[in-house]
Amino acid sequence: MHHAITLEALRVLDMIDKKGSFGAAAEALFKVPSALSYTVQKLESDLGINLFDRSKQKARLTAAGRLLLEQGRQLLQAATAIEESVQQLESGWETQLRIAKDTVLPLAPLLLQINAFNQLDKRVAISISEEVLGGTWDALVAERCDLALGASGELPKGIFEYRQLGVVEFVFAVAPNHPLCLHQGPVDAAAIRAFPTIVIADSSVSTPGRSSGLLESRQVIRVANTQAKIQAQVMGVGVGFLPKHLVADELHNGSLIALDCSVPRPPIPLYLAWRKGNNGKALRWFVEACAATAWLD
Repeated sequence: MHHAITLEALRVLDMIDKKGSFGAAAEALFKVPSALSYTVQKLESDLGINLFDRSKQKARLTAAGRLLLEQGRQLLQAATAIEESVQQLESGWETQLRIAKDTVLPLAPLLLQINAFNQLDKRVAISISEEVLGGTWDALVAERCDLALGASGELPKGIFEYRQLGVVEFVFAVAPNHPLCLHQGPVDAAAIRAFPTIVIADSSVSTPGRSSGLLESRQVIRVANTQAKIQAQVMGVGVGFLPKHLVADELHNGSLIALDCSVPRPPIPLYLAWRKGNNGKALRWFVEACAATAWLD
């Protein structure tokens, strides 16, 4: 199918509008004025409209010409973006990077890294998804992400590279007015059993979900992420273990009280992981930056 509107014709219109005359535009485009006149006349003929008001000395667009140019500039910008993306991909920089962050990690350090990456002025679209427990590995296995942050549990063998980010410690915490604050001695399983516990639902889609640190209780309340779990426990809705690094402020200001607990909740290591053979420069940049970040301070 033949289209009257071409990128070359749009570039000509754009430059004539910017420079104010065919002669100045021709000089800027390294063409002769007659070439620009031919391009404009052919476009007008093909469309059956006048693009310029020729009653005046200065090249002035008609209303139809202005509409064509305004929308045409969007096409020019899109074409430029495509060209830059193709050239960028050829140089080893991806056009997109998908990061799956486990909810046990804070978001702020990742946003700081993205801000630093933006200073490189690379056209890489970055998307962040939030995962829970096995969902972080699941996102990598199912290729829903390129980089997994905060993955825990058993490490898949063979197809991934990974680095340890740190070890998460947990604290059993309740609201200051919770009845368990009156419990004498370390809180045991029998005492916990009398109250609702707050747990985070595994976000796995294609692989079996897993649980972590579940406590036996008369009621289980499942929430979507760690922040919701923290809020629920601050409000006294239930009890449970929380990542110590994420509740430092709440423990300091007294909105949560840490209790000794005889039920074991061992620390767990967290990893960043990516698929072997993925050598994109943006991925490599984030691997090094995230590996050097103090996530659990």
